[in-house]
Amino acid sequence: MGEAKNRRAAGGGTPRRSKGKKPLHITAVVLGVVAVLVGLYLLLTPRPAADHLPVAAANAGPFPAALDQYGISLGAADAPVVVREFADYQCPACGNFAAAVAKLIPEYVDTGKVRLVYFDLPLRMHNNAVPAAMAARCAGDQNAYWDMNKQIYAKQGEWSSASRPVDAFTRYARGLGLEERRFRRCMSTDLHLEAIQQSRDVAMQLQVTSTPTVLVDNIRLTRPGWVQLQAVVDRELARLSR
Repeated sequence: MGEAKNRRAAGGGTPRRSKGKKPLHITAVVLGVVAVLVGLYLLLTPRPAADHLPVAAANAGPFPAALDQYGISLGAADAPVVVREFADYQCPACGNFAAAVAKLIPEYVDTGKVRLVYFDLPLRMHNNAVPAAMAARCAGDQNAYWDMNKQIYAKQGEWSSASRPVDAFTRYARGLGLEERRFRRCMSTDLHLEAIQQSRDVAMQLQVTSTPTVLVDNIRLTRPGWVQLQAVVDRELARLSR
């Protein structure tokens, strides 16, 4: 009788190898090494300069508040901080920044902490930017400027390349409950074209050429978005409350 047969007869049997322990051990070691490497990377890698909050340019004076009349304002006239946006409705980056504006309004504008001023800066490369700016201002004649502003950005992909964007804007106006005939008349007569051009002239006067350009008082954001916008606004509110 062989050795293995003798063990079976004695009730022993071949010892079983434990399954899965070695691969699990290797996985744990690998994950541990990865965690250490990630920790070292985060510890040793310097944060990029853009992560630091922007400040006003050297010798920068206050923003010329008289120019706000050429933009569209929302919020208390005596709000301690003013956020100004120079934007093009057809600009994709401006469409992304609209999400930040949607947070800014209820949290800061409606609470009296911030006044928001929107300047039209339609870029010449965007054929439908001026009609879009016109649509927002025509809606404003019926007290729906910001509602139309939101609609235009939310549906930017729908009208941006349309040959007749006015049809889309009219549909949005109808959805907002606006008087359609009045809206169409405003659009067809270019009622606010001069005001849009004046807003663009303000941008040129201030040497603002890209969109979106966002200023918190006289501080230009380097990364227009909610994180930096909120941080700079909070910093300015804290400074002014001292």
